[in-house]
Amino acid sequence: MKSIKNEKLIKRNATIGNWTSIAALVVLGVGMYISFTRSELFIYSLIALVLGFALTQFGMYMGSRFGRSPRPDEKLDAGFKGLQNEFVMYHYTSPASHLLVGPAGVWVVMPYNQRGQIEFKKNRWRVRGGGFLQSYLRIFGQEGMGRPDYEIENEIKNLKKYLLKHMDETEIPEINALMVFTNENVELNAGDSPIPALKVKQVKEFIRQKAKEKKFPAERLNQIKSVLE
Repeated sequence: MKSIKNEKLIKRNATIGNWTSIAALVVLGVGMYISFTRSELFIYSLIALVLGFALTQFGMYMGSRFGRSPRPDEKLDAGFKGLQNEFVMYHYTSPASHLLVGPAGVWVVMPYNQRGQIEFKKNRWRVRGGGFLQSYLRIFGQEGMGRPDYEIENEIKNLKKYLLKHMDETEIPEINALMVFTNENVELNAGDSPIPALKVKQVKEFIRQKAKEKKFPAERLNQIKSVLE
């Protein structure tokens, strides 16, 4: 499998994440200092603490995607490693952050690094278990699941718009989606999720099976690649 990455974007966002985290510490420190030494300026202390928390969350968001190693793109590459040469993974080079194109078709791949017990129930993804410590980490140490269905729908929509600029509408293939959980400490119960959800160690065999079930025509595959590269 070939992997194509926007290294410039990865490096830039990693730098933004680092500086944002530093700024968050400074702002939080100022807020704490004001709260202990200038009680009459409590409102400014509160503003600093709220701003510092927001900066911390943004820094964590950028750091988890672009700064910490192994990054999501690196974990996905490791999971799909061994697929035949016709497969290409595009990281941050198209409207979809992670896009796999190959004999199995076109797949928007969404990585999630959440730990703990994760299940799909009543049309929602939920993270459970771990007691107080795990609950604390979910608030301050890792991102919530949010609404993957909306996020994936948006990526597919943007990708289709991009392809429409370079191809006829009748030539645009079906765009599939795959959720990949990259944390080793995850217990996954995908239930009746409408979007396939797998641990990273399962994805290679899943894609191989999809390619066997219905192989994507080589001519159309090359056409898609020519648009993306």
